[in-house]
Amino acid sequence: MTNQTNMTPDAILDAVGKIEAEYLGLSLSEANMIQNVAVEGNDIALTIDYKIPSRRIREKTQAGIESAIKEAFPSAGDISFDTTTNVAGENPSKEILPGVKNTIAVSSGKGGVGKSTVAANLAVSLARLGARVGLLDADIYGPSIPTMMGIQGQPSAYKENGKTRLLPSDNFNVKVMSIGFLVEPDSALVWRGPMASGALKQFLTDVDWGDLDYMIFDLPPGTGDIQLTLSQSLPLSGAVIVTTPQDISLIDARKGVRMFQKVEVPILGFIENMSYHVCSKCGNRDEVFGHGGGKAAAEEMEVPFLGEIPLETKIREGGDQGVPIVELDPGSPVAEKYFETAMSLAGTLARNTLTQPSAPAIDIDLG
Repeated sequence: MTNQTNMTPDAILDAVGKIEAEYLGLSLSEANMIQNVAVEGNDIALTIDYKIPSRRIREKTQAGIESAIKEAFPSAGDISFDTTTNVAGENPSKEILPGVKNTIAVSSGKGGVGKSTVAANLAVSLARLGARVGLLDADIYGPSIPTMMGIQGQPSAYKENGKTRLLPSDNFNVKVMSIGFLVEPDSALVWRGPMASGALKQFLTDVDWGDLDYMIFDLPPGTGDIQLTLSQSLPLSGAVIVTTPQDISLIDARKGVRMFQKVEVPILGFIENMSYHVCSKCGNRDEVFGHGGGKAAAEEMEVPFLGEIPLETKIREGGDQGVPIVELDPGSPVAEKYFETAMSLAGTLARNTLTQPSAPAIDIDLG
């Protein structure tokens, strides 16, 4: 039995610091999650600062800490926790989205892979997990986020120093902006590339996004003007590539990876959408478009694989109803896939931030 006199804060920190922080791939010490350890008699109080949304991991993390302490110090009495959550992330720009910690482009090499559905469900998943989230529909020509997020009507606006500022719409605790709020639903935008790029820049500078842990950009498919404008206008935390398992989609997904690599945007990982289908009547699993291609491509290109999302009728129904599946049926197996994928994404972002030196603040001229 360990002597009580050896139960010092430093000794306790040594005992628990090597525990792996879930989803981060770092120890609690490496992630600097243990902020304070206090010992009073046999009782121990710890202050834990989570670096990713903590609702799903708090109980398991604290149980692991308590177990490690009791194993190292059998004489330990009550163990209490004071917890905070400060999502890791830092936007190096002082002018563009200064209150946003992580900026994430959700992209695909081609259309029809369900990228907007993935972007909407990731945004709502992170919000349900406790994060402050924004979703910017950057698909100027084909905005679908207003429908998927169940939002209609024009956003509110106010004047600041003689300049009009827009307030993003809000639903499911996600702040949302789209060109679809500003034009008639059936209107066709016949704009050249510079006009579309200009609209995106205005959404970056003229919308009052406030303080957010994550800003998700739903990009149009391909590797055109919007992708280049965003990557050159804003220091992105990284890009998520959405693909389906079949070869034709993976070919275009690889092109998307190469494009982001050329403009020095980190690849946060692949998401394989429509990965498989489970029959609601017989339970048979059918791999309609093949399976595993996204994971294989991620391994080939040495980037993380964030998760696979099944082909599910409820996902389509939720999109049509304006209620993403993670809000419509949060206890369903497919919603669980989204929550796990969102946590993997949050963990990747936090690990990238925590293991790299902070970049100096920079100013960007949007022209």
